[in-house]
Amino acid sequence: MDVVLLSRIQFALTIAFHYIFPPISIGLGVILVIMEGLYLRTKNPLYERMTKFWVEIFGLVFLMGVASGIVMEFQFGTNWSYYSRYAGDVFGSLLAAEGIFAFFLESGFLAVLLFGWNKVGPQTHFFSTLMVALGAVFSAVWIVAANSWMQTPAGFHIVTRGLQPRAEITDFWALVFNPSSMDRLLHVLLGAWQTGAWLVISVSAYYLLKKQFENFAKASLKIALVLAMATSVLQLFSGHFSAMLVSKYQPAKLAAMEGIYEKNAPASMSLFGYVNEKSEKVTSLAVPNGLSILVHFNPFKPVPGLRNFPRSDWPPVSITFQSYHLMVMIGMGMIGLCMLGCFLWRRGSLFTNVGVLRLLMVAGVGPQIANQAGWVTAEVGRQPWIVYGLLRTAQGVSRSVGAGQVLTSIMLFACVYALLFCLFIFLLVHKIRIGPVETAEGQGSTRT
Repeated sequence: MDVVLLSRIQFALTIAFHYIFPPISIGLGVILVIMEGLYLRTKNPLYERMTKFWVEIFGLVFLMGVASGIVMEFQFGTNWSYYSRYAGDVFGSLLAAEGIFAFFLESGFLAVLLFGWNKVGPQTHFFSTLMVALGAVFSAVWIVAANSWMQTPAGFHIVTRGLQPRAEITDFWALVFNPSSMDRLLHVLLGAWQTGAWLVISVSAYYLLKKQFENFAKASLKIALVLAMATSVLQLFSGHFSAMLVSKYQPAKLAAMEGIYEKNAPASMSLFGYVNEKSEKVTSLAVPNGLSILVHFNPFKPVPGLRNFPRSDWPPVSITFQSYHLMVMIGMGMIGLCMLGCFLWRRGSLFTNVGVLRLLMVAGVGPQIANQAGWVTAEVGRQPWIVYGLLRTAQGVSRSVGAGQVLTSIMLFACVYALLFCLFIFLLVHKIRIGPVETAEGQGSTRT
């Protein structure tokens, strides 16, 4: 088998597994700040005990994120050594900044967050919660900046040492604030906040269906539903700006996202459909001239299709098309569910509507699927480039690692990840089943 394809599969497996956890921790961090802030303001013990319950979930997620993320760092050296030599100065500096300014901040205050309830004052503990949440966001800042540099390189020049070129930083802040980093960062953070909010919504709906911990569940659901509604609507606008950015800097990716082959013509926007890559045709339900309106605000302005570019520079069209539309459909579904939930909340029937509660419980996995689909869209749509327009993916792999070695490692990693995921689900379900305990006054408390 092809060592390049196997190395890509191995890295994709690692990233896909790791990316389950950071969005939850970033989203839960905001939820914890809101809950503990409400406790400090109202002195209602329910909010304190809500915070304690979700802190335990946060700790589990954080641990899994650290364990799964370490492997990724080593794969740059083992499977992508040429890329590491080419972009090590750039990529390494951003990863180092993530470790120094984000991970240390997050992990440094984590112990106070988890174990400091009876050892520090309420304001000090709230400060630690805020710092952990801020550290999670800072982590996303540096990681997204590093990945965005691969999408829209800036702030560097190419130097040659011996026979090998490599990227060398000329302007660190131009590197961090490259053309796509801030738009992509907002998109990632909104997706993470949705993920955390929907986890809380899902668990709260489960408790209401079981008629357990109802005061706790109602209060948690209200907080999470407001956050989910706000972030879902903002994500719609963020997605629009991201598409405009892609049209400017990665037009071949946009063409693959919508399955556009014609050179220059007004383009429709597909809602869903099927791409036949052999015949270069798309069968879909589409909004006529919708993409031209989205990108140019002009229904008659052409959008470059894939035939504008050399075939060797085309991304895999079908995968990019399907993952992009899956992300969009889930995003629109989340908005619809949030609107339905808010409507029933105002009518006073949300907490007793069994059908809607079941939908909310199941929908908790929606943002996770959308996050994975968005990542696939961004990374597969960038192909065949590992650094867009500069270094091809096939050039970035290690020369000394054989296909058999990579295949063996893929199977071993898959087994380890499957065991870790099963352990995570077991511990998460166990904690949710134990849940918060209602006191005689109807307030929530956490069983220890």
